[in-house]
Amino acid sequence: MELQALRYFVTVAEELHFGRAATRLHMSQPPLSRAVKRLEADVGAALFTRSPSGVALTPVGAVLLDEARALLDHADRLRARVSAAAGDRALTVGILGDAADPGTARLAVDFRRRHPGVDVRVRDTDLTDPTCGLHAGLVDVALTRAPFDETALAVRTLRTDPVGAVLRADDPLASRDRLTLADLADRRWFRFPQRTDPLWRSYWSGGREREGPVVRAVQECLQAVLWNGTVGLAPLGHDLPKGLTVVPVTDMEPSRAVAAWNEGDTDPLVRSFVEAAVSAYRRRGS
Repeated sequence: MELQALRYFVTVAEELHFGRAATRLHMSQPPLSRAVKRLEADVGAALFTRSPSGVALTPVGAVLLDEARALLDHADRLRARVSAAAGDRALTVGILGDAADPGTARLAVDFRRRHPGVDVRVRDTDLTDPTCGLHAGLVDVALTRAPFDETALAVRTLRTDPVGAVLRADDPLASRDRLTLADLADRRWFRFPQRTDPLWRSYWSGGREREGPVVRAVQECLQAVLWNGTVGLAPLGHDLPKGLTVVPVTDMEPSRAVAAWNEGDTDPLVRSFVEAAVSAYRRRGS
């Protein structure tokens, strides 16, 4: 029973869909299906029940999932400890102005437990580079939000969050329980510099060019609303300064919190960080 086959199995079990699992693993679906079938032959039992809409774990698959996660976690920690014994290890993590996210706090605890000897260096980045320096080679892995240019990057979704309009508390729209982009069409928005990733800029401007103050950091966004009465979009669930509120925007696609790293990077420390991030962000509210 190979570790790679177990990683494939865990990914399918988390996605409950071979197509989505193949996309997450950056591989085509046929070899993934063959690998799972070989694992089922090794185990001597079916691990999934299959249907046109996806798959479901069998009782045997549910048992294997718990054991496989524990085994892979141990293997990752073993690799990291062996690497650390060979010399000092450090991991540079880029965070896109979202360090207050409770998922990040849980991740820090989990990762320290897995890798107590690793020096984690955090690079807090502004909103003009959603890759947090990955394309420039400044970080090993990033905690950020999609969408952005994913060329030469691997991206793993950690959580999806609904999006709302950030408004001043005395704004006429602040008393509404929901809004649409059309409700905000004639308002000034905070916006990002032209050099910012076009996919990122388009998403956070509601799919069209806007007029308003140019911002580069989370605090600049909030202050633009507080002082100038502009509006902008933000994920729901984050604390806001006094005097500001957020109203859900119903026709916006949810915002994806993601981990991203350089495609082809086989460093087990990066892989362990991503797996810890998936676990930490999954435990919402814990």
